[in-house]
Amino acid sequence: MATARRPDPPPLQTNEFAPVIVATGIWGVAFLILLTQHHRLAADGHGWYVWVGMSGFLLGFWGLSLMLLRQRGIRRAQSRSASASSNDDGSTPRNSSVPK
Repeated sequence: MATARRPDPPPLQTNEFAPVIVATGIWGVAFLILLTQHHRLAADGHGWYVWVGMSGFLLGFWGLSLMLLRQRGIRRAQSRSASASSNDDGSTPRNSSVPK
């Protein structure tokens, strides 16, 4: 016996930028601390730790740029959808990539 499907809940609104910014900052601080200790780390054979800190910092910036591009694309799609639904004649533009 099949029951009727309940409607999907609305999407959860979160701030995905906050944890990425915090983590990027932590990697930046770790890089600076490791950079001050580079000579001692290199003498012990752990000089590569500095570059791990720098890599984490740079990857955090790369992730932030991807998140900004994604957010910009979402806004662009929403504005296209809003303009398509508010046409004077009620028709959808030919090149609209956002379905109604």
